Amino acid sequence: MRLKLTRPIVFFDLETTGTNITHDRIVEISLIKVMPDGTEIEKTRRINPEIPIPAEATAIHHITDEDVASEPTFRQVANSLAGMLQGCDIAGFNSNRFDIPLLDQEFQRAGVNFDISSARFVDVQTIFHKKEPRTLVAAYRFYCGKELDGAHSANADTRATFEVLKAQLEKYEDLPDEVAALSDFASNSRNVDLMGRLVYDEQRREVINFGKYKGRLAEEVLAADPGYYSWILQGDFPQNTKNAFTRIRLRVKK
Repeated sequence: MRLKLTRPIVFFDLETTGTNITHDRIVEISLIKVMPDGTEIEKTRRINPEIPIPAEATAIHHITDEDVASEPTFRQVANSLAGMLQGCDIAGFNSNRFDIPLLDQEFQRAGVNFDISSARFVDVQTIFHKKEPRTLVAAYRFYCGKELDGAHSANADTRATFEVLKAQLEKYEDLPDEVAALSDFASNSRNVDLMGRLVYDEQRREVINFGKYKGRLAEEVLAADPGYYSWILQGDFPQNTKNAFTRIRLRVKK
């Protein structure tokens, strides 16, 4: 395997009740933890989301309310999951935009202070789109020469993501094999928060990346318009985004 690891990396995939990061919940999580010596630890767990699973979500991943009725809630598994992820880099397919922000929101909701700021994120979809813009099913066919049976089950998608990255490393000689460099390559932006509502400029200053203040320095906006911070806190934003604005707000008030 042409992937140099200095610490473990966890490949993961989520099946959820929907695509709203703030309100939707996890119904299944699958992880493959790859150690620097190449050994793997693989786990899949269904989760009781404590809200109904919409029919349109079930049509995709085939998980029903009855399937998860007796499963643990995220709050019940949050500490053990955080322990498995602690000190690891994190990889997935479209994970930077969806899976990681939603997972972070679930940790916030469970009251588990899991700090992922030291992790390097490798989004295999971003690498794929930069090299061969397609879907995971097509990526698996293109790089691995196989059809992806069981697509939209967390375990099948997680295993396929891991296999696709290994095949990408073999195919592209210019693709870095160290996780830190892979993370840089797979990053589309210099996000401050996971959703990219705030981004760093060239001077590492936080810039608002949406709405009426898009392109403005966050410090300047929060100093000039205190009501904007209240709007952020009361708005439909992930807790991670609210926390990022809070850190800037506290710095402005000093």
